This record gives sequence, C-alpha cells and structure tokens, in this order.
Amino acid sequence: MHEDAIVKNLRRHIDPTKEETAAFLSLAMARTVKRKELLLQEGDVARQQFFVMEGCLRTYTIDATGKEHVLMFAPEDWWCSGDLYSFLSGQKSVNNLEALEATTLLQISKDNLDILYEQAPIFERFFRILFQNAFVFHQTRISANLSQPAEGRYELFSNAYPGLETRIPQKYIASYIGVTPEFFSQMKANKMRKKT
Repeated sequence: MHEDAIVKNLRRHIDPTKEETAAFLSLAMARTVKRKELLLQEGDVARQQFFVMEGCLRTYTIDATGKEHVLMFAPEDWWCSGDLYSFLSGQKSVNNLEALEATTLLQISKDNLDILYEQAPIFERFFRILFQNAFVFHQTRISANLSQPAEGRYELFSNAYPGLETRIPQKYIASYIGVTPEFFSQMKANKMRKKT
C-alpha cells in the first residue's frame, strides 16, 4: 500500500502520532478499480471517502435530457466522496462517481470515520478542513461558471488540475467547463494561434 502518499497527505493539515496514523490505516481499506467502474451511482447513498493514490475519478451528474455534466475530477492526492451532501446527510446521491483510469484508492466508510473520530480525535480536524476546502472549491467553481467566459473557466481547470489534460478525454474537460467538445477544440486552437 502507498502509505507514504497518504501519510504525506494527512500531514498537510495535521500531525498525527504513529498510533493515530495506525488507527486511521486500520480503519481504511485499499481498493483497486477498473477504468469506467462506478464507485457511486445516482440514487445510492455516498458512504465512503476515497483517497486517490493512483489514477483519476470524475464526479458527474446527468440532466433530464441524458446529458452528462462533469462536476469535479479527483486525480492522485485528492479526496472525493462523489457527493459530499449525500455522505454527510445520508440522503440519496444526485451524482455518479466513475474511474477514468485504472485507479488505486484508499477508502474509509462513514461508520469507520465515526470510530476514527472516537479513537483519534485529531482526524475530526483533518476531515473538517477537507470538507471546508471542498466547499470553497465548489463555491469558486459555481462563481466562475456564472461569471467567467469559457477561457477563464478553462484556465481555472488548468490551475486546479495541472497535468490532467494530457491524461483524460477532452470531452470531459469540455463538460467540466460547460462547453461542447467542438467549441473546446476551437477555443484551444485559437489559444494556440494567439501564442504563435
């Protein structure tokens, strides 16, 4: 298991003792998923927090016409539940969570998270910070979608997910910034022309 990656991630916000880290690792489970595998489906309750060690996930929703809208990506070193509201409230999810690549994860269930908070209260702080950061990320994204042109939204994507563009299909990036794949290709071509 990639223990170094998770410990490094934890230490970004807290400084757990060896015992606290061991408590976390005893309650988390390593898992490998295939490309295109669904970790959460609309209508189910989100019951896991996933830490991506290798690979990439995408959270998306499907509108009444059947069109997919990408809400976020989770590459290496990202945490994701697929639907934080569902995870926290126990309500049915309106989102789907899919692996875009073969992905190695560490997952911890809501029940085990509650046990962890009892055993090692420092993790309440860690997950509070994570959930706050997720809230800020989504607020920033909503604001950008309402106020930024497509080029600005693309720039925000590039800043949030450096290096991801070369790994995932362009149609998902187009969906994330709210444009058609054709518009996205044209926008990128125009950007390249401006550079030369």
